[in-house]
Amino acid sequence: MVGGGIAGMTAALEAAEAGAQVYLVEKNPHLGGRVAQLSRYFPKLCPPACGLEINFQRLRDNQNIRLFTTAEVEELRGGPGHYQVRIRRDPRYVNDRCTACGACAQVCPVDRPNPFDYGMSTTKTIYLSHEMAYPMRYAIDGSTCLFEECGKCVAACPYQAIDLQMEAATVELEVGAVIVATGWQPYDARAITNLAFEHHPDVITNVMFERMLAENGPTEGRVLRPSDGSAVRSAAFVQCAGSRDRLHLAYCSGICCLASLKEASLLVERNPEAQAHVFYIDLRTPGTYQAFASKVIDHPRVRAVKGKVADILTDPQSGQLVVVADDMVHGGMERTPVDLVVLATGMVPNPGPEGPLGPDARDAFGFFEESIGGEGLFAAGCARAPVDVATSTLDATAAAMRALGVVRGVRVEA
Repeated sequence: MVGGGIAGMTAALEAAEAGAQVYLVEKNPHLGGRVAQLSRYFPKLCPPACGLEINFQRLRDNQNIRLFTTAEVEELRGGPGHYQVRIRRDPRYVNDRCTACGACAQVCPVDRPNPFDYGMSTTKTIYLSHEMAYPMRYAIDGSTCLFEECGKCVAACPYQAIDLQMEAATVELEVGAVIVATGWQPYDARAITNLAFEHHPDVITNVMFERMLAENGPTEGRVLRPSDGSAVRSAAFVQCAGSRDRLHLAYCSGICCLASLKEASLLVERNPEAQAHVFYIDLRTPGTYQAFASKVIDHPRVRAVKGKVADILTDPQSGQLVVVADDMVHGGMERTPVDLVVLATGMVPNPGPEGPLGPDARDAFGFFEESIGGEGLFAAGCARAPVDVATSTLDATAAAMRALGVVRGVRVEA
């Protein structure tokens, strides 16, 4: 399994619990992917810790799974039933003696921007991604550590768990099938120049807002203006920020409308006087999620505006942001002053391993085809298409079943 997000973990667990030996490869020090960074799932609005905790316990209990963190697939060769995989494992600088006591982080003098919070907070250069991190073991950011110049963490650790001399290693494996679950990344909002992401601190992306809403996020769940820390009384949610646009992402990412409606509902829940304005081209909330969407839109403090946002300006007198949009229902341009703007940027596929996964394995937008190059190679979750968490888990289960069929010599139709 290539990727340790919700799809990769699900596929690994389903295959391992069916009796297969599984190797799970994740480039980060801890598992969970983007799901671990969410504030709530829709439509039930429960925190991601619920599902992740169960999966982490299943991983602890299963001896059929061998986990490689801080690792990436460098090369993939061979064919169904006999793939050769070369994995590069970068140094973590912390060994398995670590108990996550935190003594090292208490003495570390170096701060780093926290990628888990999309740069809205900092951690020490020796860190846990979050309080439920799996494996529950610290890691050192080699790009910011002072190493032998400092070494305070080495002296502070009572278990000799820190090894600043640790080096990269290469592992060669032979496997019968490969599931690619490399996930996604948010589209770069800096490329959408008319939406002011680079020019105003109170213009943020949907994934940043998720972290703001999370109780373990940079504001501990309080919805505050990044510029001055004041409570947000009004927010604009700008749909299709770069999506369905031939200059940026030509496709619809599928879940952005639901994500923004969820975020709008959490805003008015957290700040009882707040008003949410949702600017959209089309509200796409398919299937059983329609009831959830209707409930949010009917809330008296949620306003849905069918209109393409043309510009985001700053009022020179009040300092408030002004959303300029083409009102497609009533006609003309409308100007809405708000405290915060949340851009619903689309989902872009992450890179995957080389070898048989060449350019022909991807569609026009960079997502992997469901069956990559024939039997034995499969894509799951957001590596295959922009999908929600529930769909990712179903997709991963199906991929695991098909991979097991290859390993056991049984053909399983898609």
